[in-house]
Amino acid sequence: MDEARQWTNEGGATVARQDGVAVYHVPVLLGPSVDGLDVKPGGVYVDVTFGGGGHSREILSRLGPSGRLLGFDQDEDAEGNVPCDERFTFVRSNFRYLKNFLRYYGVEQVDGILADLGVSSHHFDDSTRGFSFRFDGALDMRMNKHAALTAAGVVNTYDESRLADLFKLYGELPGSHRLAAALVKARARNPITTTGDFLAVVQPLLGRGREKKDLAKVFQALRMEVNHETDALREMLAAAADVLRPGGRLSVITYHSIEDRMVKNVMKTGNPEGRAEKDFFGNMQSPFRPLGKPLAPGADEVERNPRSRSAKLRVAERC
Repeated sequence: MDEARQWTNEGGATVARQDGVAVYHVPVLLGPSVDGLDVKPGGVYVDVTFGGGGHSREILSRLGPSGRLLGFDQDEDAEGNVPCDERFTFVRSNFRYLKNFLRYYGVEQVDGILADLGVSSHHFDDSTRGFSFRFDGALDMRMNKHAALTAAGVVNTYDESRLADLFKLYGELPGSHRLAAALVKARARNPITTTGDFLAVVQPLLGRGREKKDLAKVFQALRMEVNHETDALREMLAAAADVLRPGGRLSVITYHSIEDRMVKNVMKTGNPEGRAEKDFFGNMQSPFRPLGKPLAPGADEVERNPRSRSAKLRVAERC
């Protein structure tokens, strides 16, 4: 982040600003993640999480005239950040369809794929999207605003057992059954349609001193369910193994243990479950070779961009 960009608090909200204007998203681990791609001037690259376009612009700055970059984002808001550059192609779609759209655009193999799996600051700071417990608004959480399932739909229609499972699996919350039971009881009186409605039910059940952390986990669990995030990540990683040419790079930034475990396992063993599959000679059968150790943001970056604190970068090369 340059000197003109800073973080300010507005009524408890942490907002990225540049020259007094709210920023769509501050790219995390910008230099290291793009360095990990080892960009070739004439190569073909994919940014599967375009968002505010920060990582894409850095990739474009390292490409030559014959290079090419495709950027994926399922949120129509991101289209407003598309750079005016003939080398860039914007694909408004979920990255789970990576392989299909590359084929559509006549691309068989690519030299690098970058994924920043975090939620854009834009989503957290837009009260109408329902991603943050800082605002009272519709309980939505859809990355794709045209998708059918919303967070309110999950909360009001899933049975108690299914709610408990998703809070435990995606939020790693020990009190998942209590949360689920309270929601089912509350919705029997009145539908839970706003973040305020939701907070009124779950907040009293969270431990004192860690309310914000637990709320973040609860909202994370709902968001992951609404957007089918683990399924999409699983499909994207499988597609990456197919479309990366030998020597191509996969650079992925994760923000919580669930997605990081999947990325780590795929880079090490070739599958999200981490099953070690070996050949007759005992050699690991994986399409990737991890490069170096996972990288976290330094203290300076965390100070400039507090939302980067949980980020972890992993890079692998296609064998």
